[in-house]
Amino acid sequence: MPPTPDAPAAPSVGPDRGRADACPGALRLHLAEDGHLARLRLPGGYLTYRQLLATADAADALGDGELEITSRGNLQLRGLADSCAGELAERLRAVGLLPSDTHERIRNVVASPLAGLDGRGGGGGEVPDWVGELDHALCAAPWAAGLSGKFLFALDDGRGDVAALNADVTLVAVGGGRALLRLGRARRGTPVDAPVSAALDAARQFLELAGGRAWHLREVQDELPEGDTPLPPFPGERPVLGAIGPAGQGPGRGGSTAGQGAGPGGVSVGLRFGRASSAQWRLLAQALGEDPAAAVRLTPWRGVVVPGAGADRVPQLAAAGFRVESGGPWDGVTACTGLPGCGKALADVRAQATRAVTTAPAAGLPVHWSGCERRCGHPAGRWVDVLATATGHRVTVDGVTRETTENETAEAVAEAREADRRRTE
Repeated sequence: MPPTPDAPAAPSVGPDRGRADACPGALRLHLAEDGHLARLRLPGGYLTYRQLLATADAADALGDGELEITSRGNLQLRGLADSCAGELAERLRAVGLLPSDTHERIRNVVASPLAGLDGRGGGGGEVPDWVGELDHALCAAPWAAGLSGKFLFALDDGRGDVAALNADVTLVAVGGGRALLRLGRARRGTPVDAPVSAALDAARQFLELAGGRAWHLREVQDELPEGDTPLPPFPGERPVLGAIGPAGQGPGRGGSTAGQGAGPGGVSVGLRFGRASSAQWRLLAQALGEDPAAAVRLTPWRGVVVPGAGADRVPQLAAAGFRVESGGPWDGVTACTGLPGCGKALADVRAQATRAVTTAPAAGLPVHWSGCERRCGHPAGRWVDVLATATGHRVTVDGVTRETTENETAEAVAEAREADRRRTE
């Protein structure tokens, strides 16, 4: 299955990489229609109490007062003035969010957000440690600065959630400190006893092989040896919303995990389009508490997991605008920035997506609304592709396309999700 429903399969040798990697970072700001954008790499999506407050303060003082979670569990600040770059860097350094100026854009590490919290996964307790070890090792390796800002590591605790994202280098924990190493989209992996070292070695070998002609390992997949161990299926389930683990889990996509007696539990919340106000961000800090060893976990599905938070926090978070129940019409609905924030977009796709959810609600297959052909932030796997056009939208599922006017799009999306749900029942 190609990464976009109507795109051809990726070639074995990637596109021309003669131009520089322009992926934005915390120091390299990107100019958008609504001001400059900064992207903060957060390995594992981890943010401490101090870091939550510091990023909320930065959004208020330097940006548009909102914070945006990316499809890799990183964090974006928008509406920034070009002149604030120095002050932003100082704010980030003060709370440990900028450990390396030279390596800050390559700290792309996603991790199972419920690892160690709900009693599932084969190596839940190990993954948080691997996140810190990998981040430290990347920043300490001079050669790693040559990786693209798009190169991705995934650390899966064995439940198959982030492994389904088809990262460049994936570790799937199997227990006892061991893992299966997967390269790109390989169907087989290699058992490794020192997972972090093995992941680093794989990234270095990719750099040596690619020689600057590829940003992603999949672009040279045919030139890499595959492992000899079949990989388990990767269901790619996002965390259910609400209270999790021993704190008490309500009904949700992943079912109840209450009473398993492992891990501290917590609370999982969702955000429409991954955007939160600074006030919502500070409420997350309050729910987390001031323990310096604790950290929330931003997810690749644009949600937040707050470890250790009790079920009593759920009503407060719901009242503040967080999604706290799975299974509703907003499940799996995402959109790029669109107008007016992006000058390349043809439409305000977030407003259109909101109207579609309101007028024709339906859960099911993920839906991504894109303002232009780049399809920024689209999900992995199968999804309903809603692309803005000059006259409406192009709705595509599994290569089958329907051209719609704006008034017809909501119905087309709902029908696509319903048809897929019937097919899989």
